[in-house]
Amino acid sequence: MEQARGFNIPLSLPRRFICDLLHFAQRVPSIPVQRRMHLADLVAARAVAEPRPSWCGIFTKAYALVADANPVLRRAYLSFPWPHLYQHPTNVATIAIERRFHDEDAVFFIHLSHPEKRALVDIDAKLRRYKELPLEDVGAFRRALRTTKLPLPIRRFLWWFALNVSGVKRAHFFGTSGITVYAGLGASSLHPLSLVTTTLNYGVIDPDGDVDVRLVYDHRVLDGATVARALGDLERVLHHEILEELRCMRALNAASCA
Repeated sequence: MEQARGFNIPLSLPRRFICDLLHFAQRVPSIPVQRRMHLADLVAARAVAEPRPSWCGIFTKAYALVADANPVLRRAYLSFPWPHLYQHPTNVATIAIERRFHDEDAVFFIHLSHPEKRALVDIDAKLRRYKELPLEDVGAFRRALRTTKLPLPIRRFLWWFALNVSGVKRAHFFGTSGITVYAGLGASSLHPLSLVTTTLNYGVIDPDGDVDVRLVYDHRVLDGATVARALGDLERVLHHEILEELRCMRALNAASCA
């Protein structure tokens, strides 16, 4: 009986992109810090908000509000021409989304500037737009695919240059913070690798509103106590600024229907 044989599969462009990202991300000395948050009031307010905002949008805006008030969360480590920190003046959130590329599910990254100044409905509209537009109509997606077609040495040099030479370019291409979640699939990542200084991740939200929220941080830039305080600030923002916006959304909808 002839034994079945395996076969080689060449790396697709999305897989090559992830390999490039991990080549540099694995050099970042990152550490996760976790806080158990109690968000029952937020869960209740979101359930009656119209339209109902996504949890991704809620956490993106909430963390942007924290980073806007804490400039150290907008810093990054650069190695050229000497090791130093760069502090960006504004927030640029980098959000991982899944898109179909040919015959595979692939990860792409969108950049959202000033999320702390956007309404939750606006953030969700942006996320929905990036999930529905053709890949070739999104500049960040086109750039990623185009760069990934280049030979390996050229790609790696371009990545290194963008990460280490100019803080402005680094923020433009990679953002100042990251958001990556699988909670909608019933799972969570314990320690996602990332290129940015802080990456927010949260698990499945329990029916009573309890949820584990994590910040993975670059220890060259921040210390654990700073990140722990940032998580405390995040919970406070969720219970105040975000909760108030959710209640306003319900009130405005009720008034428009009256």
